[in-house]
Amino acid sequence: MSRPPTARRVLAVIPARGGSKGVPAKNLAAVGGVPLVVRAVRECRAARHVTDVVVSTDDPAIADVARRAGAEVVLRPAALSGDTASSEAAVLHALDVHEDTHGAPVGVVLLVQCTSPFLRSDDVDAVAAAVVEGRADTAVTVAPFHGFLWRDGEVGPDGPHPAGTAGGHGVNHDKSVRPRRQDRPQDLLETGAAYAMDAAGFRTHRHRFFGRTEPVRTDPARVLEIDDPHDLARARALAPLLDADRPGVLPTAADLDAVVLDFDGTQTDDRVLIDCDGREFVAVHRGDGLGIAALRRSGLKLLILSTEQNPVVAARARKLRVPVLHGVDRKDLALKQWCDEQGIAPERVLYVGNDVNDLPCLALAGWPVAVANAHDAVRGAARAVTTLPGGDGAIREIAGWILGPSLDSLPR
Repeated sequence: MSRPPTARRVLAVIPARGGSKGVPAKNLAAVGGVPLVVRAVRECRAARHVTDVVVSTDDPAIADVARRAGAEVVLRPAALSGDTASSEAAVLHALDVHEDTHGAPVGVVLLVQCTSPFLRSDDVDAVAAAVVEGRADTAVTVAPFHGFLWRDGEVGPDGPHPAGTAGGHGVNHDKSVRPRRQDRPQDLLETGAAYAMDAAGFRTHRHRFFGRTEPVRTDPARVLEIDDPHDLARARALAPLLDADRPGVLPTAADLDAVVLDFDGTQTDDRVLIDCDGREFVAVHRGDGLGIAALRRSGLKLLILSTEQNPVVAARARKLRVPVLHGVDRKDLALKQWCDEQGIAPERVLYVGNDVNDLPCLALAGWPVAVANAHDAVRGAARAVTTLPGGDGAIREIAGWILGPSLDSLPR
């Protein structure tokens, strides 16, 4: 990647400790199929002004994931890993360790929070540029905010309430006057996503705001901080929409060694017809069969994995000439064992699912994919979501992602 010439190193520090009470293992939680810490590392590495990316952590699992994502890791001491430790303290420690390790001074240091899942590299670049280019000593990502803020209490902005009138009062407005939005001063909401500081000034002040601070506007649609399970659920529901324009969101053949397919709800529409003798019938899509045949001919390993012990599953697998494991209680254990037997790393597997019993496999696979009509939790855990529903060509669509124009040119 080409970077602008600069005499100053720009270090992005991502604090990611292991202890989290609101959302256990929060920094490893997947949004759009990608752990939060990995999402932050990728955006920092893609920022043109950033020269180095460090993850500060006390957790071996986070350290391993961060290294594999391309970050340098600084293991922070226990004194900086508790609930009361400040982000500034973690950044100062990472800054010291990084400079001691590399023997080169850092000119600008960034604090980047991986709990803001929809941070973009452009946001990181913008806060860095404000300090690198000398316009400010510090910078912060903000979003335009037009709401009326209220606060409970006896004292308002003009002093104590008159007797008998205690209650809520306006923080950024006079509650007796309701001006139109266009007539009010523009308020800016701190997003909590990214901060930039002149490194020397940060060492002196030991705080993220000093001197002249430049607010850097970001897209309010992408402002979300994950503090509790409800925030995480919202992020996972939004990921298919907000990640849709990200480069590399769809896998190619170079990313994969294997494709593993659930059956009911992915290769079918999840309905079962039962005749008077109890025999079951399902409908499949011919386009899916063509896509699976093309994937098989491309050399990728294929597997159908289903919890149902059903002759229909076995018959379809024979027709497609694809190995099948069905009647499986723990699909994730079966998938892991199959990967071991095939000598395939799980991160090189694309797994397609539609319902909650697929979630453990989606967490194991490097490329978790949901069909369009999948359960919300499955869509949120996926790195990519098809535009077509299960049983209506979704697998053919995935084959098109992987094989591109070569899909229709492979020998039949």
